[in-house]
Amino acid sequence: MRRRYRRQAQGLEGSRQRGVALITVLLVVSLVTVIAVAMATRQHIDVRRTGNLLHGEQSYAYALAAEAWARVILRRDDTQSDHDSLDEDWATALPPITVEGGQVSGKIEDLQGRFNINNLAMQDGKVSEVDVAYFRRLLEILKLEPSLTDALLDWIDADINVRFPDGAEDENYLRGTIPYRTANRPLISTSELRLITGFDQNVVQLLEPYVTALPQRTRINVNTASPVVLLAMHEDLTPSDVEALIAGRGKTGYPTVQAFMGQDTLAGRELAAPVDVKSNYFLVHTDVIVGQVQTHLESLVARDKGKTRVLFRTRTPVRLQQAPQGETDDSRE
Repeated sequence: MRRRYRRQAQGLEGSRQRGVALITVLLVVSLVTVIAVAMATRQHIDVRRTGNLLHGEQSYAYALAAEAWARVILRRDDTQSDHDSLDEDWATALPPITVEGGQVSGKIEDLQGRFNINNLAMQDGKVSEVDVAYFRRLLEILKLEPSLTDALLDWIDADINVRFPDGAEDENYLRGTIPYRTANRPLISTSELRLITGFDQNVVQLLEPYVTALPQRTRINVNTASPVVLLAMHEDLTPSDVEALIAGRGKTGYPTVQAFMGQDTLAGRELAAPVDVKSNYFLVHTDVIVGQVQTHLESLVARDKGKTRVLFRTRTPVRLQQAPQGETDDSRE
């Protein structure tokens, strides 16, 4: 009897040991599975990240190649034409073309078809009243407050005196949540407008298509200017007058300033901004897609006497398509 009980006890003990061993094996297998899945996932992410970096560098190289192509087009145009208009080769957008691993597209925009905000102040820092009158007129056409002009002038003029009645100098900006000072110099980019009192996001979005910030005084190219830019040339001009001016330039544009000023619409009128039919500053837009990575490059190109140089580039960071956009990275030369 005792022997039988002993054998039963030993059997129960053996079953418990086998159960513990089985549970241990299951735990080990589960841990190994979790670790293996984590390693595979991490490896997949690392491979994807490395691929994105490689595609990003490749797309940037393609963008620089497209920029070089645009410079060639602009140099050739400068030697072949004495005026710039929207029918020329440089104004034709580059449709998406297939390259190894992706596609490239782009376009060239004449920045002198816009009003140069830096014209508001002369080289000696004094205000250009003629350009101020034009800018106020432009604001009125866009249904914005002309009083914004005072704050902009205080931002770019050389002095620290507040313009009456709507100017703003250091004392206004130093009281903000994030204090800063006025630049007291010409704008580098129109994006700086967001720092100026009164220029909120809505104002900047309305204004940006019609203004630019260039490193020297420039004239408006009447062959590439938009109707809004032309309408602000004189307070008595009407939309129908502007339509006549655009019709007069046709596909090939006005060959000379005299041809533009000779239009019946402008008879006896003194324009509020200097004009030209030739341009020296262009913005090259390039879009490249390689794999799942997209790059947008904007290059400000200056052209003079058949030569071109890149003043600065603005590169949208490499990102996955449909991924949230990050901050922009500016690289200037």
